[in-house]
Amino acid sequence: MLMYVAIINMISLLTMWIDKRKARKNKWRIPEGRIWLFAISGGALGATIGMHAFRHKTKHKLFLIGLPFIAIIQWLLIITFYI
Repeated sequence: MLMYVAIINMISLLTMWIDKRKARKNKWRIPEGRIWLFAISGGALGATIGMHAFRHKTKHKLFLIGLPFIAIIQWLLIITFYI
Protein backbone atom coordinates (compact mmCIF):
# COMPACT_ATOMS: atom_id res chain seq x y z
CA MET A 1 0.00 0.00 0.00
CA LEU A 2 2.77 2.44 0.87
CA MET A 3 4.45 1.68 -2.48
CA TYR A 4 1.20 2.58 -4.26
CA VAL A 5 0.98 5.86 -2.34
CA ALA A 6 4.58 6.72 -3.24
CA ILE A 7 4.02 5.97 -6.94
CA ILE A 8 0.71 7.86 -7.25
CA ASN A 9 2.25 10.88 -5.52
CA MET A 10 5.18 10.87 -7.95
CA ILE A 11 2.72 10.66 -10.85
CA SER A 12 0.75 13.60 -9.41
CA LEU A 13 3.90 15.67 -8.95
CA LEU A 14 5.07 14.92 -12.50
CA THR A 15 1.60 15.71 -13.86
CA MET A 16 1.76 19.19 -12.34
CA TRP A 17 5.26 19.71 -13.74
CA ILE A 18 4.29 18.55 -17.24
CA ASP A 19 1.14 20.69 -17.25
CA LYS A 20 3.12 23.75 -16.14
CA ARG A 21 5.68 23.16 -18.92
CA LYS A 22 2.91 22.84 -21.49
CA ALA A 23 1.21 25.98 -20.19
CA ARG A 24 4.39 27.99 -20.67
CA LYS A 25 4.69 26.75 -24.27
CA ASN A 26 0.99 27.29 -25.04
CA LYS A 27 0.60 23.61 -25.90
CA TRP A 28 -2.16 21.10 -25.26
CA ARG A 29 -2.74 20.87 -21.50
CA ILE A 30 -3.54 18.07 -19.09
CA PRO A 31 -7.23 18.31 -18.15
CA GLU A 32 -7.88 19.49 -14.59
CA GLY A 33 -10.09 16.44 -14.12
CA ARG A 34 -7.07 14.18 -14.58
CA ILE A 35 -5.10 16.11 -11.96
CA TRP A 36 -8.04 15.72 -9.55
CA LEU A 37 -8.29 12.01 -10.40
CA PHE A 38 -4.66 11.44 -9.45
CA ALA A 39 -5.09 13.53 -6.30
CA ILE A 40 -8.21 11.70 -5.16
CA SER A 41 -6.58 8.35 -5.99
CA GLY A 42 -3.99 8.96 -3.28
CA GLY A 43 -1.69 11.54 -4.86
CA ALA A 44 -2.93 14.73 -3.23
CA LEU A 45 0.34 15.35 -1.39
CA GLY A 46 2.35 15.06 -4.61
CA ALA A 47 -0.06 17.37 -6.42
CA THR A 48 0.11 19.89 -3.57
CA ILE A 49 3.91 19.83 -3.54
CA GLY A 50 3.94 20.19 -7.34
CA MET A 51 1.45 23.06 -7.21
CA HIS A 52 3.71 25.05 -4.89
CA ALA A 53 7.09 23.95 -6.30
CA PHE A 54 6.14 24.83 -9.87
CA ARG A 55 3.75 27.69 -8.96
CA HIS A 56 1.06 25.99 -10.95
CA LYS A 57 -2.71 26.33 -10.31
CA THR A 58 -1.98 28.53 -7.29
CA LYS A 59 -4.55 31.12 -8.40
CA HIS A 60 -7.31 28.51 -8.42
CA LYS A 61 -8.91 28.53 -4.95
CA LEU A 62 -10.30 25.04 -5.45
CA PHE A 63 -6.78 23.68 -5.98
CA LEU A 64 -5.23 25.88 -3.30
CA ILE A 65 -7.69 24.70 -0.64
CA GLY A 66 -8.84 21.34 -2.00
CA LEU A 67 -5.52 19.61 -2.63
CA PRO A 68 -4.06 20.19 0.85
CA PHE A 69 -7.40 19.23 2.43
CA ILE A 70 -7.49 15.94 0.53
CA ALA A 71 -3.81 15.32 1.36
CA ILE A 72 -4.48 15.74 5.08
CA ILE A 73 -7.43 13.34 4.94
CA GLN A 74 -5.40 10.77 2.96
CA TRP A 75 -2.46 10.89 5.37
CA LEU A 76 -4.73 10.65 8.40
CA LEU A 77 -6.26 7.53 6.86
CA ILE A 78 -2.84 6.04 6.13
CA ILE A 79 -1.64 6.74 9.66
CA THR A 80 -4.84 5.33 11.16
CA PHE A 81 -4.97 2.11 9.16
CA TYR A 82 -1.38 1.27 8.23
CA ILE A 83 0.94 2.63 10.89
